[in-house]
Amino acid sequence: MSVALTGPEISRALTRISHEILEKNSGSANITLLGIPTRGAHLASRISIIIDSIEGSRVPTGTLDITLHRDDLRMRAPRALMQTVIPSEGIDGRDVILIDDVLYSGRTIRAALDALGEIGRPKSVQLAILVDRGHRELPIRADFVGKNLPTSANQSVKVQLSEIDGIDEVVITESGEK
Repeated sequence: MSVALTGPEISRALTRISHEILEKNSGSANITLLGIPTRGAHLASRISIIIDSIEGSRVPTGTLDITLHRDDLRMRAPRALMQTVIPSEGIDGRDVILIDDVLYSGRTIRAALDALGEIGRPKSVQLAILVDRGHRELPIRADFVGKNLPTSANQSVKVQLSEIDGIDEVVITESGEK
């Protein structure tokens, strides 16, 4: 197991992502942040706080459960549905930023796009990822990336956040490691 990002490095990456989001969207007036549970939701909340500290205004933030839109439901153990929370501003005509912890095959984001389409019609959809580890199976790329971590197929990337795990760090493990 090796630590790829420490707590302070995660904070710096989220601050940089926040600035890049504001730059690309000419401020925060039309953006809505939607985190993909579980860790993406916490990252969205952190990015919202950072943007608020930069812009001085609240950014609509919510969560988007993708469970029923996954293409691997038959292959995984059943899991409880998470809550989808859409801010009162909605998503129609807004620049929606999807936020997740790790981008791997692209299948989670494909499911998020399907779930988003059932809720409304955003002006644009952008993707912010803490870690991009490569190995894409679908033509999906992130607009904002905290860290590119090229990995081998026998490695796993685990994001730990203080809200859930009591520590902020990203670790790379080999198959069979815990």
